Amino acid sequence: MSIARITELSASSKKGFDDAIEKGIKRANDTLENVEGAWVQDMKVVCKGGKIAEYRVQLKVTFVLR
Repeated sequence: MSIARITELSASSKKGFDDAIEKGIKRANDTLENVEGAWVQDMKVVCKGGKIAEYRVQLKVTFVLR
């Protein structure tokens, strides 16, 4: 039997949502052990001058406790 924990984090990118998700997962792996997956809870953009300036995602990252 395993026990998992979920932590919430946000990540951003100037390139796109996929890049923001990858950055968030990479950062989670740098800090947490046994990352099993993530759920993209929310996606939004920041606009400046009528253009998209930044893509942001809110992630719920699941990792297994030892």
